[in-house]
Amino acid sequence: MSYRDEIRIEAKKLVTRRYFFKECGIGLGSLALADLLKENLFGAPLQGANVQATGPLAPKKPHFPPRAKRVIYLFQAGAPSQLDLFDYKPELVRYTGKPVPQEFVKDINYAFIKPDAGLYASEFKFAKHGQSGAEISEAMPHLAQVADEIAIIRSMVTDAINHAPGQIFMNTGSVQFGRPSMGAWVTYGLGCQTQELPAFVVLTSAGGTSGGASNWGCGFLPSIYQGVPFRRTGDPILSLSNPRGVTREIQRRTLDTLKAINEHHLAVTGDPEIATRINSFEMAYRMQESAPELMDLTQESNETLAMYGAEPGKNSYANNCLLARRLIERGVRFVQLFHEAWDHHSEVVKGVKLQSKNTDQATAALIKDLKQRGLLADTLVIWGGEFGRTPMVESNPDAGRSMGRDHHNKAFTMWVAGGGFKAGLTLGRTDSFGFNVVEDAVHVHDLHATILHLLGLDHTKLTYRFQGRDFRLTDVHGIVVQKLLA
Repeated sequence: MSYRDEIRIEAKKLVTRRYFFKECGIGLGSLALADLLKENLFGAPLQGANVQATGPLAPKKPHFPPRAKRVIYLFQAGAPSQLDLFDYKPELVRYTGKPVPQEFVKDINYAFIKPDAGLYASEFKFAKHGQSGAEISEAMPHLAQVADEIAIIRSMVTDAINHAPGQIFMNTGSVQFGRPSMGAWVTYGLGCQTQELPAFVVLTSAGGTSGGASNWGCGFLPSIYQGVPFRRTGDPILSLSNPRGVTREIQRRTLDTLKAINEHHLAVTGDPEIATRINSFEMAYRMQESAPELMDLTQESNETLAMYGAEPGKNSYANNCLLARRLIERGVRFVQLFHEAWDHHSEVVKGVKLQSKNTDQATAALIKDLKQRGLLADTLVIWGGEFGRTPMVESNPDAGRSMGRDHHNKAFTMWVAGGGFKAGLTLGRTDSFGFNVVEDAVHVHDLHATILHLLGLDHTKLTYRFQGRDFRLTDVHGIVVQKLLA
């Protein structure tokens, strides 16, 4: 065989490969896309497997009739002290300053204090409120007014003891970075009810979270499902406004051309990230008109602003609570507020007072506002941090700390409301000092399973195959807490 013949054969092989991928790529892409969008991965079958036609955020039917349609998650990052807010312990008053009985702290390691540190009773007064008799600290007088609308869970348990893994675990069901957040799972399973705004919106106040963007990330899910942080001032998303000289007409023509190119590429490869890209460009275009109206709190009545303690143009937790209501009214599926300010290793009384002042009024106002607008019945509201605080005092002169509380993951408190939760319930009980749960323990996986259940999703069936394994929010754990359901 001549050298020229060998060249012709190799060239033919190359052309054949190129022809195969060019002409059959659509088929391969369709197969890949069909695998990505298998029906059992969603709450219910998509209306066809063509994401160009339906959009990756098109509304999807849940597994069964839901009690709730949307979620507002008020994440109190830093870990509020349950002993100073919701879980009153008279025995701590009797034993304040005395060493901890060893049976409570055997084989337990804390982050910053020794297990034999002195016990420390809350300095806040507690009282029962509403017809339910919910016991709430004087630090939260506004929440006390809506005691009959919330369900208090005094028996939460988590696996993590430090902030970053604790926050990641509470939001993703895993202490490892790289898993999808709950908001991502919910929007993946149910889609969105609006094309004008993102399905999953993140609002922040106070400091930054220890877990960072992983708290609202999409992990291995297509990135269309990740949370979209809204900025505190100016455009909610950076560079949302057009540059000078770029008109809406020019922008539309540019986007139409780009969309056509991306749609062709999507048909060839089936890569879901291309669908994300198309959706992101189109969403940004629509938000140029919808976002300014959304963010304009001056449209609210003076009475509503006063109820929340909100001030238009200000960056605050109160403004974010009001924005959360405005977002769900416009069809956003999952809104998460992050308020990172509850890490009170020192002067816990002062810290709790300050953060209660910053959050209590607006939190209660959100419950009242949702109810009077008929939205609470099908909106889940969740309040809580990544873990709780110790019944012992943390005082370390070398670190400049005194009269604080350390991290505690064995027992802490969260509360939930709306959307099928049993209003006025107090669930669970801890021991006389608040060290361990002794009745109706609720693990983080159980809470996640219950939230998904109320949204009409079976947590064991909401899965996504990644690297040869079906993953889910609750990993291989979790049970629906029937006692929490109305």
